[in-house]
Amino acid sequence: MTALTRRIRRASAIAVALAAGSTLALAGTATADPGRPSVRAGDSAPLVTGLYQSAYSERNHVLWATSAVGRPPVTTSRLVKVDPRTLKAEAAYTPPVTSQETGAVEAVYGVAVDDEHNTVWTTNTRNDSVAVYSQRTGEHLATLPGVKHAREVVVDERHHLAWASGFGDGSIVAFDTRTYKEKRRTTVEGASPAGIAVNERTGTAYATDLAHDRIIEVSPRATAPRLIPAGDGPISVALAADGRTAYSADQAAGTVSVIDLRKGAVTKTVPTGAGTLSVAVDRRSGRVLAANRTAATVTVVDPRRGAVVDTVTTGANPNHIEVAGGAAYVVEKSASGPEGQDLLHRLRLGR
Repeated sequence: MTALTRRIRRASAIAVALAAGSTLALAGTATADPGRPSVRAGDSAPLVTGLYQSAYSERNHVLWATSAVGRPPVTTSRLVKVDPRTLKAEAAYTPPVTSQETGAVEAVYGVAVDDEHNTVWTTNTRNDSVAVYSQRTGEHLATLPGVKHAREVVVDERHHLAWASGFGDGSIVAFDTRTYKEKRRTTVEGASPAGIAVNERTGTAYATDLAHDRIIEVSPRATAPRLIPAGDGPISVALAADGRTAYSADQAAGTVSVIDLRKGAVTKTVPTGAGTLSVAVDRRSGRVLAANRTAATVTVVDPRRGAVVDTVTTGANPNHIEVAGGAAYVVEKSASGPEGQDLLHRLRLGR
């Protein structure tokens, strides 16, 4: 690949990341190794329009999903409480109004669950902030400003921290999940932090830098961030159970990269399908699942072999994948429900 082609593909990926609700055309799918299926199509259900991400609460056996429709002023956005068994919404909460004149609300996009404190954290991308909601009542508890174009959030329950990626200014910000006060801020000039993951054993956070094909490592003991190579256009990241390996969803390349965090190097690059947007790990099998937005598929990768072992076709524009309890939950932006809703899929995972 030439340097010019790489720059064009990266610019396209950044444009998609900035346009949180954009729609991409369908493309081809990945192939799978023959053998016993590791993922099977399950149930699907229309939920709401503008689905973005989801997060599972083990404490409450609930799936939380975010939705936001259109560009600013965004007037339609909901935090949805979903029964993961029926895929039906149990409740939907509207974020606070930010403008009485336009009716704009503090639209929610990224989401993470804090079962330790029974809360839900969201990124309010258009408002440069993160917010906290009660899992019990859905009440809005706090809005924490100062995270420019906040894209994703992840909770470290062991260290009582919520980490958010500031795509707009190269910042990675940690908040105390008990007091909601900012605890740490690391800024890498020129970076575009997108996906984020945390190793709860060490307290180290990892954010993908979409603009520079790398991962930013923020360690509690380090005075400066460590920069680790990743794939082409990394937009999402997940960690292996032992915390020694990271997996990046490389949107520009349509691949999953296997990254040795100790060596600071990419060890395998696995083609998964066009527009790889979200990645998650099945802790039972150690396999990696990738949602490929343009290809409209979910791909299962064996990271040890560096090979695709299964691919399942979803509806158009799968946007995020969450793995919990032997299932993968995929939110898509197809608007194919009977009233134009986006769909939620539950895929059954083998071992």
